[in-house]
Amino acid sequence: MKRLLTILILSYTMGQLHTHACTNFLITKGASSDGTTMISYAADSHVLYGELYFWPAADYPKGSKLKVYEWDTGKFLGEIDQVEHTYQVTGNLNEYGLSIGETTYGGRHELVDTTGIVDYGSLMYITLQRAKTAREAIQVMSDLVEKYGYYSSGESFSIADPNEAWIMEMIGKGPGNTGAVWVAQRIPDGFISAHANQARITTIDFKDSDNFMYSKDVVKFAKKMNYFDGEKEEFSFSDVYAPLDYGAIRFCEARVWSFFNMANPEVAQKYLPYIEGNSNERMPLYIKPAKKLSYRDVQHMMRDHFEGTPLDMTTDIGAGPFSCPYRWRPLTWQLKNDTVNTYFNERAIATQQTGFSFIAQLRDNVPDPIKGVLWFGVDDAASNVYVPIYGGIKEVPECFKVGNGNLLEFSWTSAFWIFNWVSNMAYTRYSNIQPDVEKVQTDLENQFEKSLPQMDAIAMDLYKKDKDEFYKQITNYSLAVSENTLKRWKDLGEFLMVKYIDGNIKKVKNGSFERNEYGLPASPDQPGYSNDYYKTVVKQTGDKLKMKGEAGH
Repeated sequence: MKRLLTILILSYTMGQLHTHACTNFLITKGASSDGTTMISYAADSHVLYGELYFWPAADYPKGSKLKVYEWDTGKFLGEIDQVEHTYQVTGNLNEYGLSIGETTYGGRHELVDTTGIVDYGSLMYITLQRAKTAREAIQVMSDLVEKYGYYSSGESFSIADPNEAWIMEMIGKGPGNTGAVWVAQRIPDGFISAHANQARITTIDFKDSDNFMYSKDVVKFAKKMNYFDGEKEEFSFSDVYAPLDYGAIRFCEARVWSFFNMANPEVAQKYLPYIEGNSNERMPLYIKPAKKLSYRDVQHMMRDHFEGTPLDMTTDIGAGPFSCPYRWRPLTWQLKNDTVNTYFNERAIATQQTGFSFIAQLRDNVPDPIKGVLWFGVDDAASNVYVPIYGGIKEVPECFKVGNGNLLEFSWTSAFWIFNWVSNMAYTRYSNIQPDVEKVQTDLENQFEKSLPQMDAIAMDLYKKDKDEFYKQITNYSLAVSENTLKRWKDLGEFLMVKYIDGNIKKVKNGSFERNEYGLPASPDQPGYSNDYYKTVVKQTGDKLKMKGEAGH
């Protein structure tokens, strides 16, 4: 019976993770090496096309309406009142340095309000057009769902500005009950947090308005629905509205644990038994990192596959002969004719189905249009490039532009397709090809680390003298680094195709393919497979492949 319950729990959890299974990090300004607030977001979905959304600031006549379409499907949900002025939004960042990300946790399925008008995606992007700070964003979001209803299942939001980082967790009240129950908690300065498709806020300090905000009926509604019958002080949002199961721990909380482990392994190791299903002691919502984190550190953390931990995806037989840290879906599986046991693949932070991801670096003491830098990339974070996009740019790079290709139409000018082309080559021979990918990735990101401060200095000077030239220069910079990245990645794809064709590895010296004395390609290397893989082959085949008599060629 216990085994059957586990299978049912896994099946339920996978239903919640079917569409979007994302990961968010939050780094407060006191926990960052340069005093900036940061949040990261990996928008992971097999049906999400990676592109950079853009809404210019605009004015509307009083009484105007805004049509709302569900972000996931494009389904028309209804109309809401438009405000008279909206702010510019580039991706998940607005012109005032406010950024919002999300992860879907699902929660109690009966609380999905199919009559609501505002879904979680629209909620993010509408709010970015209407709020300047994190606290204001939380108020806008709660007001929108209170008035128009919340269409989606349970959601965790990362909401940050240059001074504060908050997690807001929300779930609807079911059909016929307009609004949502929610809680928002500020991450204390000097600490970091994360969420990954599992609600993480537990108890609420109802007297601490500086660090907590919540819907007025967050406890009352739980009692009405018979989810909770204790004292108000004992109430835990996560335990009531999104109870944990093993799937939520292993597929979701494990990614939070891995982030914590990279930031402070001494603290995180205490919670490894929890991730492995051997302890009920939950991880805290936030921890203090062992050292302050830079945006480059966060980029590296977004590319994690549990390397160096007991969950390492590069070391088991599933990694194949080339230590590939990817497993194709489904996430859970059974052996043929075995209806009792269910198995699973690990779910890492970096994953093949990412549409886009970013690190929003939110800076104080600079002009509003450059307060936010969106380090933006498409496809798998482990093989992408994070390019710097200022929040105040007036044009989106062509390679990221909405409408440049889609999931059913390949485009040679689309970064999403070019990066997928390269990453899918790497997946076939990961241990051989990925180092070549990372070499170009690192080279480009090193260039950006040097050029962005130079552009900042130019922009700061221009902002005082010539606003038009200021906007022109920050836009041109973001366009240039994006298009140069696309060109470098196309060149990389062509290089990899030539170097690794047909299982061979052509010799390369000083960036060029070697030739023999007659000008023809030098004889390629043929390294075969790893010794561990050969041992597995021998173990499985016995003497079937063993040479008889003298050794052959």
